[in-house]
Formats: sequence, C-alpha cells, structure tokens
Amino acid sequence: MSSAAASRILGGKLNVPHHHQSIRPTLAARPALIVLAHLRWDFVFQRPQHLMTRAARSRAVYYFEEPVFGEAFFGEPGDHLKTRQEGGVTVCTPHIQSGFSAAESQARTARLLGELVEDEGLLDYDLWVYTPMELPVTVGLNPRVTVYDCMDELANFRGAPPELRVREAQLFDRAGVVFTGGQRLYEAKSERHPNVHAFASSVDVGHFAQAREGLQDPADQAALPRPRLGFYGVIDERFDTALIAEVARRQPEWQFVLIGPVVKIDPAELPRAANIHYLGMKGYAELPAYLAHWDVALLPFARNAATEFISPTKTPEYLAAGVGVVSTGIRDVVRPYGDLELARIANTPDAFEAACKAVLDEAGTQAARQRQERADQYLSALSWDRTWAQMAELIEDAAPTTRLPALASHALLTGSDD
Repeated sequence: MSSAAASRILGGKLNVPHHHQSIRPTLAARPALIVLAHLRWDFVFQRPQHLMTRAARSRAVYYFEEPVFGEAFFGEPGDHLKTRQEGGVTVCTPHIQSGFSAAESQARTARLLGELVEDEGLLDYDLWVYTPMELPVTVGLNPRVTVYDCMDELANFRGAPPELRVREAQLFDRAGVVFTGGQRLYEAKSERHPNVHAFASSVDVGHFAQAREGLQDPADQAALPRPRLGFYGVIDERFDTALIAEVARRQPEWQFVLIGPVVKIDPAELPRAANIHYLGMKGYAELPAYLAHWDVALLPFARNAATEFISPTKTPEYLAAGVGVVSTGIRDVVRPYGDLELARIANTPDAFEAACKAVLDEAGTQAARQRQERADQYLSALSWDRTWAQMAELIEDAAPTTRLPALASHALLTGSDD
C-alpha cells in the first residue's frame, strides 16, 4: 500500500488513489483471509500466529488488530491504517483518534477495514473472527465464509464487557463453521452451532525439540542454581500466585523461573522471594533455550472461571522439549495428558510440591525415558501444519457451492452516507 493510502484521513470524502499497488503477496487464486483479532501479532506467539503463518502459504492473509487510540497532531493523519509483513501475513493496525464512543470508534475502524478490502481488490475472501466484541467492525463486508475460532471463553475473563455474550450470539448466527481451542470449549459451544469442531493446541515438535540438543543457557538464567522449575506464558488472573508462593516458601532451594508479560493483575500481587525470578517476555525463538535448562515445566493455573475452558498451548510444547510437566487440574490438561500419565496433575500445595519432587526424582531413570518415549509417540500425531490443513478443508466444506461475485465498492463495504 502506498504511504498516501496507508495514512488516508477518514472523514468527509474518501480520497481513493487512482494507482493503488496491492500489499498482497502474489499467491494462488484462493480466497483471501481477513482475521479479526484481539491479540497483537507481536504479543505472545500462540494459536493465531501458528495458524495464520500457515494459511499465508497458500492465500493472502490480513491480520486486523484492535485499534491503537491516540490524538491526531497537526500535519499527521487522523484515522489511518499501518501495515507490515510478518511471516507472510499482512498485519494491519488501525490507528483511531481517541475521544469517541465505542460505537463510533468501531464505525471508524470499519471504514478503515472496508477501505483495505477495496484497495486490495478483494472480491472473494473469508472472514476469520477471534473476538466477537469487534463484530461491528465487519459491517458491510461480504465474506464467502465466516469462521469463528473460539480459543478462549473470553466472557469469563476479568474485565470482560457484558455485551460480549450478545456479540458472540450474533457471531454464531453468521458463522459457517466454528472451531474451538479445546475439548471443554467444544462441549460448551457445540450446543450453540451445528458445525463446531474441536482443535486443541498443537505443537511445532521440531522447534521445541531443540531443547534436547544442548542449547546454551540464556544469560539471564545461567547464574541460577538448579533445580529450576519454569513457566512461560501470560501471567494474569489465570495464574495461581498463591500456589507458587507457597511451594517456593516450602522449597527455598528450588528456583522458580517465570517468563512472560504481566497482564490485568497488579504486579504487587505477584509472589516475591529470593527463589522466584521474573525474566519478562521472551520471543518464541528463544523459548527452547530456556526449556533446555529447566528441570520441571509448570502449568500453575488457578481453578476459576477464566481457566475452566483453557487448553494451554504450552503443554505439548513442554513435552516436546523433554521436560517433565506438573499442572493443576485444568480439564484439557487432565484429558489427555494426565490420563495418559504424560503430565502430573496436582491442585493443592502439598500435592503440587510432591509432584514436582517426583519429576526431579525420576530424572535420568528408565521410567523417565519411557515416559518421554510415550510423549513423543503422542506428539507425533500433532502438528500445526496438520491442524491448519484440516481447518482449511472444513472451511471449503462450509463454503457455498454457488456465489455471486462481490463488488469491491466503498459504498457496499461501509454503507452509503444517507
């Protein structure tokens, strides 16, 4: 997209360039994919990034983030869209002037999305939604298929707006196919739509298996003594701070390495001790090096409304790295990983401490080797490539057999000014 097109001011008449050069990669003639996301692309690398980088191998993918709000300054554009390429995906970040109501801000964002569709000449595209709250942003779009990838029960999260459940009901009405991030979510959502499919967290085995190849210990944990018990991920209301605090108090020789951003909780609520180490956020490429020097990998999730439906991506990642796993009783960890004895499940401080000690005691034994062999066998059936291929087939199955060609006009996409 030209700099003029990327920073076009919205309001009054739309300034449509006469010679627009598409930001779209040259790909086979498959429908493009517009992704409405609540997670920043450069936040924690997880399900959306895994799936969309694979989708982008065969089609144009536009990952449309939630807006960044701010004041417009003299000489700078007002509402505008910034784009960049990440792993073959076009990441689109709307910048919206602050000071408007939520409805008006979404209407302004919708105009930017409509303009993108027009500028890119997208006559045939699918819509992939992660966040029902932003459904008004899609007003005027005419997707071939609408996909709802429900990776969490967002309505149960701290600070979730009450409108979220209403918007989700509207999304169910529009969706041609629904994917869920785990079995527990599938059980809940399959009652609300006739075409729901469970796709639990998969794994890039090769990436995390690097942890078994003698990677160098990262500098910020290299000086920590062993044993090390580690966690990476978002540290928010789902993280059981009391559990970690208590086990760390009981075992002062154990070093707890916690990696990831702190979100939606007061940092003052985090447990503090000489053996608890917060190393901040790390890139996806860095994680195997940290795992390579951990003795136990932790899933210390609180058991509350926000965790009832989660299916942690890190469970198979930990196992692929060859590290023993201890988790609280999260449904999608218990089944299958706990039931298959690939992860130890413990909910109380006593049980969690004992489970961690069992992993440490088992290290280097025949039992540990056999457990890892069984984990490797299970993981051999998982891959993000396979997950995406199956999803792509289901999207095609949901597509109409005949469809009138869409018209990429701004009036159609955003409505008239009448």
